Amino acid sequence: MAAGFDFYFTRLIYESGDWDVDIRMPSNVLNSLVEYTTLRVDPVERVVALSDPKMLEAPFCYLAGHKLVQFTPAERKNFERYVRGGGFLFVDDCNHDIDGLFAKSFEAEVARMFGGNALRKISNKHPIYSSFFKFDGPPNTGVELNGWGDDLVHDYLKAVEFNGRIRLLYSNKDYGCEWDYDFRNKRWLAIDNTRFAVNIVQYALGA
Repeated sequence: MAAGFDFYFTRLIYESGDWDVDIRMPSNVLNSLVEYTTLRVDPVERVVALSDPKMLEAPFCYLAGHKLVQFTPAERKNFERYVRGGGFLFVDDCNHDIDGLFAKSFEAEVARMFGGNALRKISNKHPIYSSFFKFDGPPNTGVELNGWGDDLVHDYLKAVEFNGRIRLLYSNKDYGCEWDYDFRNKRWLAIDNTRFAVNIVQYALGA
């Protein structure tokens, strides 16, 4: 990987909706990777347009938002190529709402690219839950427990898999908001809530 890094965080810009959410989340996740792992991590978030072929080179991409998702042809082409080609894309619904505008429009885009049955719930015993730390399924978020969004605690994540590996991980739990704080404030938490982000990245790099 360029510049001697094992990992760099890439946020994807897309023309519809609001991609620039959870501004402090990437630096918090990167700090956790430095703290818990031996990965050589680029400390600077990279922001790349989904329509830019450079995104195809990234080991991990993040896409999030609250609003309508309506990809352009170039965005759709790169998205599908990246997922089918062995990339890892983590998509987080900031509304934490399975009936919200982001969820419905994004899931329609996925169905258009990969088929209506491609995005499926993954087992809470999936290897992603034990790739570094051990979890019994997806950790709950404070926004779910506070009753925002659809007033549900989602006990699952969804994914599109190819050849037995997750290539698109999809969350309605709003992890981006959960991890959107200055990493120096983690010392006040009884348990570091970014630990699951470490699992996601370690799984992504294990392909």
